[in-house]
Amino acid sequence: QVQLVESGGGLVQAGDSLRLACVASGHTFISYAMGWFRQAPGKEREFLAAIDWSGISTDYANSVKGRFTISRDNAKKMVYLQMNSLKSEDTAVYYCAASRRTGFSRNSNDYNYWGQGTQVTVSS
Repeated sequence: QVQLVESGGGLVQAGDSLRLACVASGHTFISYAMGWFRQAPGKEREFLAAIDWSGISTDYANSVKGRFTISRDNAKKMVYLQMNSLKSEDTAVYYCAASRRTGFSRNSNDYNYWGQGTQVTVSS
């Protein structure tokens, strides 16, 4: 069982940066691939970024590639999402998720545990 809690959301202006953090509980964090998703009002949940258990391999959606960076610290059981050059269309609730898969996935159905989400609002 893994519990995830996100933090770091808030209200920022277009062009600003934010760093989201996700802390995990449980003894097997290192074995999980991790991902970040977001969901805007009236839209489906959208994959943003994923990272494998080692932190070496990452994957990004085209919409955020070059602006967002995912990283993890297994010793601290933390996953981060550094978001730069934020745009108004980045406004959404952001979720971190854990997957038992050895690799990472863009499919939300492959993730077994989810945080409660943190709101990011970007004003233009």
